[in-house]
Amino acid sequence: MKKIAWLLALSFATGSATAADLLQTFRAAQENDPTFAAALATRDAGVEKSAQGLAGLLPNLSVSGNTLWNETEVKTGAVAVIPNQKFNTHAYNVTLTQPLFRWQNWAAYGQGKLQAAQAEASFVQARQDLILRTAQAYFDLLTAQENVKAVQANKAAIAQQLEQAKKNFEVGTSTITDTHEAQARYDLAQAQEIAGESELEVKRRSLQAIIGKEPGLLAPARADVSLQPPKPASMQQWVDSAEKDAISVQIQQAAAEIADKEVQRQRAGHFPTVDIVANQGKQRSLATSGVLADNELKNVGVQVVIPLFQGGAVLSRDREAVANRRAAESGLEAAKRAAALAARQNYLGVVNGLAQVKALEAGLASSKLALESNKLGYEVGVRINIDVLNAEQQVYSTRRDLAKARYETLMAQLRLKAAIGALGDDDVTTINALLDPAAAQ
Repeated sequence: MKKIAWLLALSFATGSATAADLLQTFRAAQENDPTFAAALATRDAGVEKSAQGLAGLLPNLSVSGNTLWNETEVKTGAVAVIPNQKFNTHAYNVTLTQPLFRWQNWAAYGQGKLQAAQAEASFVQARQDLILRTAQAYFDLLTAQENVKAVQANKAAIAQQLEQAKKNFEVGTSTITDTHEAQARYDLAQAQEIAGESELEVKRRSLQAIIGKEPGLLAPARADVSLQPPKPASMQQWVDSAEKDAISVQIQQAAAEIADKEVQRQRAGHFPTVDIVANQGKQRSLATSGVLADNELKNVGVQVVIPLFQGGAVLSRDREAVANRRAAESGLEAAKRAAALAARQNYLGVVNGLAQVKALEAGLASSKLALESNKLGYEVGVRINIDVLNAEQQVYSTRRDLAKARYETLMAQLRLKAAIGALGDDDVTTINALLDPAAAQ
């Protein structure tokens, strides 16, 4: 009754009994996950670094102006030679500066392009992370549902055992110890059911936190699903690709190159700068004759600035940049090693998962045969009801373990693609094709 009530409430909440598959769930995550939305905004901000770096190479135009109220009086002793004059003066100036040689600006331009590329790579990593988080939450919820079904089947079998033990004790064919043992097993099964339902609720809310709405029915893996081994079959090829193409490696590679550009930028503090500077302005002021006159200014030329000494700041910033470059290079090596380790772990996860799935598929087939044998034996009187219930519980447990193994193998496949930076929408579509919405419960 509890399960039926939950399904009815769920159908009312979702407004539809149609099961959602992984692709639909991922699309909902793209629209509603706040972490992914933050990554998108961060990417949009990061790509602006390229334009900011380019700005240091382009002309700089500025306009300045002022207006002043003046009162002047020239005296010789107590006698005013020039009487008090009150007047306004106005001035404006337009300045155009075109850098010709500023090596630090060229280094900053290179940094800007690298920072924009790094922002794009970080967004790709965030997208891969969204796929992994969504798939993990999706499969965790399905696994929790299978676990609750197995626990409930076990509880039903134990309840039958308890009832039988009580009847046997009443007629004197068993001791009170049998009843107590059955009661203890039943109490443990109840505790397991409570824990399973609690875990199911946690997994449901975990998925809700990503997709932004109440999860409805989810499509599980098809009963006859066939999982494919990694292609290529060589683990070393996956490792080599991960060391070169992993998104984390690309991000750290950009960081190392940015650090190298920073060394160039700081060392450019010793270099002279050369600019073309053009000015045009006009100023109204009081001439020596006492009459307001307009003065116009136009000039154009080359300005050279040679830094000589800045208190050792340039040398200090140079040493700082060199140290940061060494740190970035070490970070790049660490990223390559981490990517290689992830590729190895997930490759083995896929290979071993496939072997485990194959073994559990054989186990499930055997459990189903055992269940049919027990049902037949019960019908002819050589098996009792508890034997059938135990066989049913074994089928549910094996089905749960098989489903968990399949989902873990699918996740290992996704993580393996992510380890080489190749995880994308096509992989979600491929996994989605292995699901069966009609089998949702």
